[in-house]
Amino acid sequence: MIVSYHLITVLSFSVFIYIATRIILPYNISWAERHGFVAHPSDRKIHKKAIPEAGGLSFAILIVLSQFVLGYVFRNQKYGIPLIKLAIIGLISIGFGLFDDKYESRARYKLIWQIGLGIVMFIFKYRVQYLTNPFGEHLILGWMSFPFTVLWYVIILNAINLIDGIDGLACGITIIVCGVLFAVGLKEQNLLVITLSLFLISGNLAFIGANFPPAKVFLGDTGTLFIGLNLAAISTAGVEQYKGITTMTLMIPISVMAVPLIDVFLAVFRRIKLGNIFKADKEHIHHIMLRAGLSQKEVAITVYIVTFLFGMIALGFSFSTKKILFSVLLGLLVFMVVLAYILMRAEKK
Repeated sequence: MIVSYHLITVLSFSVFIYIATRIILPYNISWAERHGFVAHPSDRKIHKKAIPEAGGLSFAILIVLSQFVLGYVFRNQKYGIPLIKLAIIGLISIGFGLFDDKYESRARYKLIWQIGLGIVMFIFKYRVQYLTNPFGEHLILGWMSFPFTVLWYVIILNAINLIDGIDGLACGITIIVCGVLFAVGLKEQNLLVITLSLFLISGNLAFIGANFPPAKVFLGDTGTLFIGLNLAAISTAGVEQYKGITTMTLMIPISVMAVPLIDVFLAVFRRIKLGNIFKADKEHIHHIMLRAGLSQKEVAITVYIVTFLFGMIALGFSFSTKKILFSVLLGLLVFMVVLAYILMRAEKK
């Protein structure tokens, strides 16, 4: 069983992150306005006035601090050093995010940063080591672990970044996804997963009030890059990676993050068809829902509900056999892809 002292310590840090974020956030907003971290209206953005961004700094820096301190306190435990390593990479991602929020880097440079973060995470042993085989033992990737790991980080980092086109959307999805992963972490007695999930929940819960429509502040790349890094890390937690029924290591987060991940793949195929994968557009799922007549609040709440349902299904069937879980989630993902494609075609007509 998980030692209660460890859980109480993690919960205490989580409360600290929540309270401190609420306190720091107004100063973060003032600082962003004063130093030019502001998102101005443009053709590819839906907001009509300048909004402070880099708001993710308010909780990201607190999570990094908590990860480092907790890692040091439990440095003799098997999840202590991995926490310290993640804190270091998290600090680097914050630097990348701040630079991008200030200077609006080109998409190709963002991709280079994302690949770099994936490589470093592999070196730090946050790796995709297994793939689910619903009909037998999990597949050990061996040398293929490296490209799969880097690809996983690039996909998740882009998923959070692209879905952050509606106020409150990325924060809400993160809270729901981490809630499911936290429950899985409890089930598997995995302290690393529990810690990372609770920290993200606390930070985003404290932030979402200022980010929900109409937003007073945006996450910015500072927030989305940091969230994506930690979400990807939860499901590649080194030697703590899920096994057995939990060879759903990637299947559970993939299913819960169905909406942002489908949006990423649709965006990639759409841009390849147009001949420029780096060209931003306003054809994402949330843009289509807005053009269909939904408000930003309605879009956010609708996506929350879909994400929550996928999470409950994944969590419920994780107690079942791999075949059933894989079949149900695969069927739901196919349904979501087809539905998104039909909506896009109908909207264009």
